[in-house]
Amino acid sequence: MAASFRPDIQGLRALAVGGVVAYHFGLTALPGGFAGVDIFFVISGWLISTHLMQELGETGRLDLWRFYARRARRLLPAALFVILVTLAAGYFILAPQEQALYSRGAMFASAYAINLWLLRWSFDYFAADATSNPFIHFWSLSVEEQFYLAWPALLLLAAWLRPGRRTAAAMIGVVGLASFAACLWLTSAAPAWAFYFSPLRAWEFAAGGLATLVPMALLQHRIWLRPALGWLGLALIATAYLLLSEDLPFPGWYALLPVAGTVLVLLSGGCGEQTNGRTDRHVLGPATALSLPPLQWIGTLSYSLYLWHWPVIVYAGMLTPDLTVPQRLGCGVLALALSVLTYHLIENPARRGAWLTVGARALAPALALTGAGVAVAYANAHLATRNIGPEQRGIEQAAERPSIARAVDKNCLADFQTVTPKPCMFGPADATRTIVLFGDSHADHWSTPLIEAARRNDTKVVTYLKSSCRASRLSTFNTVLKRDYTECDAWREQAISEIIRRKPRLVVISEFSIGNLTRDLPAAERTAEVARWQAGLRSTLQAFSRAGVETAVIRDTPINASFAGSCVARTLWWREAPSPHCDTPRAEAANDSTAATERAVVTSVPDTRYIDLTNQFCGPTSCHVVISGKLAFRDRHHLATGFAETLAGPLERALF
Repeated sequence: MAASFRPDIQGLRALAVGGVVAYHFGLTALPGGFAGVDIFFVISGWLISTHLMQELGETGRLDLWRFYARRARRLLPAALFVILVTLAAGYFILAPQEQALYSRGAMFASAYAINLWLLRWSFDYFAADATSNPFIHFWSLSVEEQFYLAWPALLLLAAWLRPGRRTAAAMIGVVGLASFAACLWLTSAAPAWAFYFSPLRAWEFAAGGLATLVPMALLQHRIWLRPALGWLGLALIATAYLLLSEDLPFPGWYALLPVAGTVLVLLSGGCGEQTNGRTDRHVLGPATALSLPPLQWIGTLSYSLYLWHWPVIVYAGMLTPDLTVPQRLGCGVLALALSVLTYHLIENPARRGAWLTVGARALAPALALTGAGVAVAYANAHLATRNIGPEQRGIEQAAERPSIARAVDKNCLADFQTVTPKPCMFGPADATRTIVLFGDSHADHWSTPLIEAARRNDTKVVTYLKSSCRASRLSTFNTVLKRDYTECDAWREQAISEIIRRKPRLVVISEFSIGNLTRDLPAAERTAEVARWQAGLRSTLQAFSRAGVETAVIRDTPINASFAGSCVARTLWWREAPSPHCDTPRAEAANDSTAATERAVVTSVPDTRYIDLTNQFCGPTSCHVVISGKLAFRDRHHLATGFAETLAGPLERALF
């Protein structure tokens, strides 16, 4: 063990990986566990800056070949092994379309650039479909590797300008402040860039680097200050784990909690043993707690555990939807066992061995490993594409086919930023009757059968649709924008006014009625949310009723436990029937109690009726994802267009 080894840093690694694993395994008590990645970033900034500044101070230069050889020995072998095993397991678990997509992700993960690939495809780390990507967690390793490429150059530039710690501190400070300012701006303007793009996370590494340049003499003799800073740091980390959530705009200001907490803990333990000079007794600091054997053991395994935990829980969730607590614990044990094997058989031998030698010769095996990962992933993607049969392709096309409204003009479903309504007209312009379809994407998927039903009855349809914007007068939080959805409120009021001026024969409303109730909420908060939604729905319906406009509200579609298209494609690949794996019990999917609440509001408003077509998707016990040979849903709760076409008859009977 190196003389510079710090048990408190090893303990911090354990806290970091523990938070990430807890979050990914669904431990709701730690909703901010994802901030463990930020702890890793600060630790990396501290350690790398310490080593590089020490070498610059002693020799006036940096041996970059030696530096990158050490990084390659530390990171490449274990990462490549996990990537290859994950690809192999994916052949038996993932549908060929998923294999092809995620193999491309594995290519970029092998080259430590998957964060850029995720940006290209706008993958949201907190989105529900991210749970199907077994390589998404490599984004943070890519950011770190890109940091390792840029940081030595920054320190060399500082030393060239003027050798010394002050110049380095100024350079790191300027870079950190610029990165933080850009991160703050883009957390709201472009959240994916703020999350994945390494220059916008550089301030977290810079915080660790700046901490190494703090004169330790300031803390050396303040015996009570150092443990106080350390405990405060742990308190900030605990606050981040307990209070942050995926609904908050992150990283932004909120990332300061784990970053500042980690810096304080690192500074607290940066002066060696803490003793009281008068009594020669140890002062109880956080280093004592972080040095406990269980934390040291987890810290030692932290890299391998981070690599393994995510593909284990992703594949387990595909094989057994709605994992129970014991099953999740079993997944944790499996991930830990794989981590132990990887550490002892691959990670540690590679780090200590001479297969990657110091000097320029280290570049060849490192490039060979990276190239091998890229080549295998590319070959796997090509093989997966060839395995996509007609049935698989049919499911893919059914899930991707847009509604009639969006097929004519994608802007008929307004995006998040749009405030001015864009009415779209379907059917004969001189029709004697007009129906308006009003709502969010759950109204949009009804455009397909509604337009056909209206055509049969010499009626034109005008749509007022906006993504994630319900017809109910209810201010909501947008989980993509990470803020209140003010654009929706403005759009809705304009749309209601325009619709009333049109004096249509009927307004058809459908919406993601429980969109604000999908999270786990305490009973009191849930009751308040239901009351707020009822009031918003009633307000909208009364506005039309007072204007003499009749309204029909279509009951919302069920919410399936799995993404229907992906689940059905997997079961076809497994040569098994979709229903046992993909159907959802009606008690969970249909939200009958919420529908009863909605019906009560609708029937209380004059000239308003309630249309319930739930039995078209659900039997007495289950809601189905394949009906009469057609994919019923394109994801968890949006109707697939091909199946929606079959509902024109039932909808016509209900409306006309």
